[in-house]
Amino acid sequence: MQGTITDEAARIAGSQVNAINEALAETIGMQKYRIWFKNSTRLSLTNGYLKVGVPNLFIAGWIENHFLNELSKAVRQVTGADIKINIAIDPELAGQQRRTQLDSQAQLVEKARNRTRYQRNPRGKTQTASGKKLKLSIDTFVVGPSNELAYNAAKVIIDEERSPFNPLFIHGGYGVGKTHLIQGICNAIAEKRPLTNWMYLSAEEFANQFILALKLKKLESFRNRIRKIDILAIDDIHFFASKPSTQEEFLHTFNTISLAGKQVILASDAHPKMIGQLSEKLVNRFVSGMVVKIETPDFNTRCEICRRCAETMTAKAFGRRTLKNDMATNISESVIKYIAENLRTNVRELEGALLKLIAFAALQNQKINLTMAKAVLAEHLARTDPIVHISDIESAVATYFGITPANIHSSKKGRTVAMARHFSMYLTRKHTKMSSSEIGRFMGNKNHATVLLACKKIEDLLARNAELKWQGPTGNKIAKAKEVLTQLEAGI
Repeated sequence: MQGTITDEAARIAGSQVNAINEALAETIGMQKYRIWFKNSTRLSLTNGYLKVGVPNLFIAGWIENHFLNELSKAVRQVTGADIKINIAIDPELAGQQRRTQLDSQAQLVEKARNRTRYQRNPRGKTQTASGKKLKLSIDTFVVGPSNELAYNAAKVIIDEERSPFNPLFIHGGYGVGKTHLIQGICNAIAEKRPLTNWMYLSAEEFANQFILALKLKKLESFRNRIRKIDILAIDDIHFFASKPSTQEEFLHTFNTISLAGKQVILASDAHPKMIGQLSEKLVNRFVSGMVVKIETPDFNTRCEICRRCAETMTAKAFGRRTLKNDMATNISESVIKYIAENLRTNVRELEGALLKLIAFAALQNQKINLTMAKAVLAEHLARTDPIVHISDIESAVATYFGITPANIHSSKKGRTVAMARHFSMYLTRKHTKMSSSEIGRFMGNKNHATVLLACKKIEDLLARNAELKWQGPTGNKIAKAKEVLTQLEAGI
């Protein structure tokens, strides 16, 4: 009888797995399903879990970063429940992985790589395939108290063939000018020292090129191209979190370039010690150079950014149409100050507000004034939170629970750290406009599903006003959930 029950359960689980595969293929499309799931994974439903067996870490990471939401939706559609998904290496799949499947995956990765291909011109300078300079220039970078140190460090690298800052690690929040600065460095060096071999790419592009080289067995060619340059600039270095193979490759690349006396420039959303799941060796290399933070621009800097953006937009983005009767070119100081006062987080918000305002003036054939600005930007400002920032939340939570912000970004799962991380995610969702994906990315490259789960846990604790226990720096602590929340919000 027991055998019959077991067989029936297995049959039901098998039919559910088939249904999940069908739902997933319908959601993501047959081509992606064939490449990433059909011959590369093995799904099984056991003990309330959906186990996704994969042949290697690359496929595991790709599925987690690109298809986890769709996979959860397919499971929910078939089973009617939110079942936890576990992605793990399947030894049997790893041993019998097909060469044709690897080729298909390599071709898919190559599409992402096409954005940044490099070639050498007759003078030996490494440039993008178009042969053009990068978009942003150091001359258009607005300098203020929030970024003056980073700017001065950049100028040293531009002016000195061998700078004392290696690496130069620039970090800060979204839209504060990190990319602008490192692209500006590359362009300035290209003009001042045209024989210098330089390369600028994002960490994602580096990872894609490395993976493609592995699949096509052209690793030596990849290394020769990357490691034999004078200046390597990598943007969004936090992308390497949770990618041990890519981290190991970049570590050797960094060591080779550094030991040769060449320059490495890096940019990230967070300090090296606050990037979760980043190897200790890489962290030590990063902090051995110049680590500088770009803060949120102050009021005067925001005003100057608005002035320059307005000039650029009216002269280039809209052409002659906006120049009629000087309607969009003469933006008054009162409008500039109004925008700068109400949008305090980053440059992108300022640019978005100006773009909307200038476009409206051009289309309506009206002159920009303060009354128009208030009316046109009312919704834009309402959707922007200029007061609470994620760094404030993390600092308050870390102080309350007796840990460091680095612990929140780490992969530690102890009770105190986990509770602090959950409250940080919950408060960030409550008090900022950041999405779950953005919050997860900032807090140690966590998945958006992790953020949603953390928020649900805190909501449940608050609904029950549960008693919380954790280990503080002076001993064990006990407090009600609502009391903890009240004290945390008071400290933000």
